[in-house]
Amino acid sequence: MPAERLRSHQWYGAGGLRAFSHRARTRQLGYLPEEHLGKPVIAVLNTWSDINPCHVHLRDRAQAVKRGIWQAGGFPLEFPVATLSETFQKPTPMLYRNLLAMETEELLRSYPVDGAVLLGGCDKSTPALLMGAASVDLPAVFVPAGPMLPGHWRNEVLGSGTDMWKYWDDRRAGLIGDRELAELETGLARSPGTCMTMGTASTLTAAAEALGVTVPGASSIPAVDSGHERMAAAAGRLGVGLVHRGLRLSGVLTRPAYEDAVAAVLALGGSTNAVIHLIALAGRSGVRLTLDDFDRIARTVPVLADLRPGGRYLMEDFHFAGGLPAFLTRIADRLHLDRPTVAHRTLREQLSGALVHNPEVIRPREWPLAAEGGVAVLRGNLCPDGAVIKHIAAEPRLLRHTGPAVVFPDYRTLQRTIDDPSLGITRDHVLVLQNAGPIGGPGMPEYGMLPLPAHLLEQGVRDMVRISDARMSGTSYGACVLHIAPESYVGGPLALVRDGDLVTLDVPARTLRLEVSDAELARRRAAWTPPPERYERGYGALYAEHVTQADTGCDFGFLARRGRVPDPYAG
Repeated sequence: MPAERLRSHQWYGAGGLRAFSHRARTRQLGYLPEEHLGKPVIAVLNTWSDINPCHVHLRDRAQAVKRGIWQAGGFPLEFPVATLSETFQKPTPMLYRNLLAMETEELLRSYPVDGAVLLGGCDKSTPALLMGAASVDLPAVFVPAGPMLPGHWRNEVLGSGTDMWKYWDDRRAGLIGDRELAELETGLARSPGTCMTMGTASTLTAAAEALGVTVPGASSIPAVDSGHERMAAAAGRLGVGLVHRGLRLSGVLTRPAYEDAVAAVLALGGSTNAVIHLIALAGRSGVRLTLDDFDRIARTVPVLADLRPGGRYLMEDFHFAGGLPAFLTRIADRLHLDRPTVAHRTLREQLSGALVHNPEVIRPREWPLAAEGGVAVLRGNLCPDGAVIKHIAAEPRLLRHTGPAVVFPDYRTLQRTIDDPSLGITRDHVLVLQNAGPIGGPGMPEYGMLPLPAHLLEQGVRDMVRISDARMSGTSYGACVLHIAPESYVGGPLALVRDGDLVTLDVPARTLRLEVSDAELARRRAAWTPPPERYERGYGALYAEHVTQADTGCDFGFLARRGRVPDPYAG
C-alpha cells in the first residue's frame, strides 16, 4: 500500500509542525526514520499482567508478534491494556468487559496505527478486545492465549474449574480432607494459559477462530507449546498483510460469520457465556443476533466435541485431534464456506486439507455426544425475555422437572444459609437466586452453579434444578438455568418468586414457568419496591445507567447503537 494511503501517514507524513513533532518524538523513542516511515504501523494490544495467570506468558508472545510484524515490513507498537483476570477480579470481570472494549476502541482510534494484533483469551478479554476493534473497524488479528496444560492429581487427569467444583463438593461431603485439597491446589493449574476444558475461554477463542479473525488452528494451541509462539509471529505477519489488502474487520465479521460462530459454539458444547458475548460483539458489527438465532441453530447441529465439562477430554486432546479446522469439517454443511477470513479468501479454502486424527475426541456426525447443540433457550412467565441452560451438562432426570422453590435474595445469604437444616431442602426442590444479574450482581457474576446443601451431597446428590439471573463458569455443570431476563433487580418476574412456589422446567419444550396465577403475580408486583442503587458514583454508576440486559448482550447502549464517530484530526 502506498505510504500516503496509510492511516498513520496523517501523523507522520503530512507537512507542518505537528508531523514534525510526531517524527521528532519517535526519534526520542529511539527509532530511525527508515524503521517506521511509510510502513504499516501495527498496534499490539497486550492484556498481560502479573495477576492474570491466563495471560502471564503474553509478555513473551508480544515479542513474537512484533517479530512477525518486523518480518513483514511493518512497524509494531505495543500498548498495555486492561487485564481482566477471571480468577482474581471482583465482583466479576464481566463488570469491566465494556470498559476494556471502550479502551480498545479509543486507543486504536486516537493513535497513529493502521492495524492491530489483539492478545487475550481469559473469558472477558476476547469479546472485549474484538468489540472495541470492531467498533473502530481497522484490520485486526486476534491471538488467543491458549489453554494451560492438563491438570494432574494422584494419577488422575484434572480439568481446571470442572474438577475444582467436583472436589470441593467432595470436601463438603466429607469424602476428602485438607491434605487432598492441598495436593489439588498444586495440580489443578500447572502452567500459564486459560482453562483447558471447553469453558468460557476456550469457547470464546474457538468462536473467534470460527469468525475468521485468527491464524487457522490458533484457538487450541497449548499456551506453553512452541507452536503457540510460532502462531503469534504468524499473526504479526498477517496483521501487516491485512493492512496491505485493505481488509477491515467489517469485511470479516458479517452475519454469515456470526451464524457460523454460533454453530461452532453449540456443536462444541461450549459455554453459555458465549450467548451474551456473541450477541454483544455482533451488535458492534451492525448484526442483530438474538437468543432465537441460538435456539434455531442449536436444533441443526449435534454436539461432536467430547470435551469437559460435558464430555471426557481436554483442550490439548482436542488440539492434537485436529483442532477447530478439523472440527469445522464435521459441520461444514451447516457453514457459510464462501465468506472471507483474515487468513484466506474463503473459509472453504481455510478448511481445505484439515483432518480429524482422533474420532473419540472430535466425533463423526453419526456418533454425536448429543443430538442437538449444547445450549437451549427457554421462555415462559419467569423469563419473558429468555433464559439459557447448558442441558448437556445436566442430569437427564432434571430436564423435565417440577419442584417447590427455595428462594435466596442474594448470594451472600445463600452462602450463609444453604446448609441450614431448617430449610428442609430435598433433591426435588428448585434453588432460586435473585439479584445476581447485570445490575443486581453487580456485573452478573458467575454465581449460577448454586452450591447444593451439604446434607444432600453426603447422600450422593450431585445435581438439582437451580435458576438465577446470574451467569456460570463455562467449566461448571448441572441443571442451572441462567441469564433470566429481565433480571430481578429491575423488577423482572424472578423478583416475585416466593418459597414454596412450584417451578416447572421443561427443556424439550423450551419452557420455564412459575406455577402461580397471573392475578397473584400482579398482586406481588404491585407490592414490589425497587432496591437502592448499588453505586452512587464512578464507573459502577456509569455501568448501571447504561448496561443492557442479558438477552441483548449486556453492552452499553451508547456503544451498541449505530452512529458516526469521526477519525481524529492529526495535523
